Amino acid sequence: MLCGIDEAGRGPIAGPLVVAGAIFKEEISGLNDSKVLSEKKREKLFDEIKEKTHYHIVFTSAKQIDEKGISACLKDSIKEIMNNLKKEADVFLMDGNTSFGIETLQHKIKADATVPEVSAASILAKVSRDRYMCEIAPNYEKYNFQKHKGYGTKAHVEAIKEFGRSDEHRFTFRLKALGEGVEGVQKSLF
Repeated sequence: MLCGIDEAGRGPIAGPLVVAGAIFKEEISGLNDSKVLSEKKREKLFDEIKEKTHYHIVFTSAKQIDEKGISACLKDSIKEIMNNLKKEADVFLMDGNTSFGIETLQHKIKADATVPEVSAASILAKVSRDRYMCEIAPNYEKYNFQKHKGYGTKAHVEAIKEFGRSDEHRFTFRLKALGEGVEGVQKSLF
């Protein structure tokens, strides 16, 4: 059985990294890369995917990303998924161009659009992350997380300029718009 793996949240400047793995128990129609599906379609598929797959979803906080680095966090998340789903799967396929040094992990560029199991994982990761960002938004009203989900939009960068970073922000992600070089990041961490 094939386990598809994909992530959401590698690039944002706030919020968690979410990695999901999915193995089909039943066929699911209408799957595609989560980024090309409407939010309504993703939400509808999310519950169906949870019903019709063996799945595992891993959240990694912004603080953990700052401490370990994004690549190490991705690798740890993938290993956790592989460990949790190893009874159901004998092949693990990650969307992208790297196996993160994991010998038994296969990878394929655009797998999220061409391999249904990876599409399912893509939707699980994206919807889980988006829901999380909307849930925490009322606690961080100044940042409007529900609108941009932590990505570096102009409005989000402007909010950071005015209010600084919150504990949901990644301090090690430098922002050119804030004139941050390596030195600026180091100062903000200590």
